[in-house]
Amino acid sequence: MNPSGFQIELAHGAYTAVVTEVGATLRELRHHDHALVVPFGADEIRPNFRGAVLQPWPNRVAGGAYTFQGDERQLPLTEPDRGNALHGLVAWARWQVAAQSADTVELTHQLVPFTGYPHPLDLRVRYALDDAGLHWTVAATNTGAGPAPYGTGPHPYLVAGAGRVDDWSLELPAAEYLAVTPDRLLPAGVEPVDSAGFDFRTPRRLGDIFIDHAFTALAPGADGVTRAVVRADDGRGVVCSWNVAECPWVQIHTADRPGEAGHRIGLAVEPMTCPPDAFNSGTDLVVLEPGQTHATTWTIAAL
Repeated sequence: MNPSGFQIELAHGAYTAVVTEVGATLRELRHHDHALVVPFGADEIRPNFRGAVLQPWPNRVAGGAYTFQGDERQLPLTEPDRGNALHGLVAWARWQVAAQSADTVELTHQLVPFTGYPHPLDLRVRYALDDAGLHWTVAATNTGAGPAPYGTGPHPYLVAGAGRVDDWSLELPAAEYLAVTPDRLLPAGVEPVDSAGFDFRTPRRLGDIFIDHAFTALAPGADGVTRAVVRADDGRGVVCSWNVAECPWVQIHTADRPGEAGHRIGLAVEPMTCPPDAFNSGTDLVVLEPGQTHATTWTIAAL
């Protein structure tokens, strides 16, 4: 068996994708023969969270500790070097295929409650290719008897073309970003993007800038959709788009991993329903009532 489990191949027109059983992960996405996300091999253990689904929270929970409706809880510290709980509970879980066609697949997973997160959730991920690209929908239904804190986001590393992050430009209509502590990358307050050189409202080359921050105050287009556009020098590129009312935050990471093969080979663009450590701050935290379903969609397409 492949380390990422069974492989699900999708195709529509010029687009192809490969989704895996483990983590309901997007392992590959191509337009013609151009990669739109950083792939990994079917015989590899998925590097970090590349292409994974993040539920029931994205990003970090400080110290893995939080209080919800008066109950103090402790999550496993899955980022031990920083002492945080990182990227939810299902990125390494096996998912089941519920429906599949040539260009669409739906996967499901039943999240089992435990002391750190005592909420059973029915989770569903849908990947669908059409002429407009890949539509990636994530949903959660609270099957428990009480309310549940919840957040979500994806973790693709976008590829604009040849070269690395340094060689591409970014356009991101965000007016604010979340400053973080240097040691644990925990929230330290929202600031204007121009205070840190993070203003990409006009497209500009990334160069050697380091980014591992959440952005907000996102300006939607007339259709209510926010777009992060990454381009190579030849004009080709990739766009990630989402409804800002559903995901008012987006994490951008330049994939800085000095000494590793994956160093700055893709730009992580992660639309999020809430910021880092929302289980503690409550900022934009979704509270799922019993029987309630929350769903959100983002799209990745070639330019």
